Amino acid sequence: MPSAPIPHATTMLVRKLESIATLSDEERQAIERLPVRINRLDGRHDIVRDGDKPSHCCLILDGWACRYKLLSQGKRQILSFHIAGDIPDLQSLHIHTMDHSLATVTKATLAFIPHENLRELTAQHPGIAALLWRNTLIDAGIFREWMIGIGRRSAFERIGHLFCEMYLKLQAVGLAGDYRCPMPITQTDFADALGLTSVHVNRVLKDMRGQTLITLRSHTLVIEAWDELMRVSEFDPTYLHLEQQAA
Repeated sequence: MPSAPIPHATTMLVRKLESIATLSDEERQAIERLPVRINRLDGRHDIVRDGDKPSHCCLILDGWACRYKLLSQGKRQILSFHIAGDIPDLQSLHIHTMDHSLATVTKATLAFIPHENLRELTAQHPGIAALLWRNTLIDAGIFREWMIGIGRRSAFERIGHLFCEMYLKLQAVGLAGDYRCPMPITQTDFADALGLTSVHVNRVLKDMRGQTLITLRSHTLVIEAWDELMRVSEFDPTYLHLEQQAA
């Protein structure tokens, strides 16, 4: 299918970038003119694989995705979760061979943007180039927090920290509010992301419910005690560098 401008296909990208900085009208319009190819995938489907040399970047329009790495024995390490507005393979614009895989977690609608058009966009609009760089640096900050979690936080703190992080990211792009958000992550996903077993994840979730910190039902998370969950998880949202945060 040839690339063609699709009205409003890049709205989520604009919303995501404006959650961490300010876009001018000219910059916003330039992003909205990007040519994209829309694809819809079921959950648990690879978007790009370790070792691929993609010619497009993937913008998530709807649904969830994750970066992951497979070890020789089939063990999976999830490196990050991604939601609408994210371009999780932006690195392929400059690092031509993928060193990890990207897959859908849920059914997802994706927009594929040719590298050549992104390069043209950033060359013509240095402010957008700087903002994409800022977004990449924030990604690096998230990786550092995950490293600290796996290396030094308890299982309870890791899961609570991830809940806080994902809630604020979803809230920033208008997909969450009132301490309620979608949470389609399975216990196996939690385990693969946080260096735990599924049994341990299950035990921690029961403990959180018992302490009336959260309710998790039908893929919806309700944070019943935001301040307390932040406290016990040692969650400081500074590393997300959001323009607006939950009170």
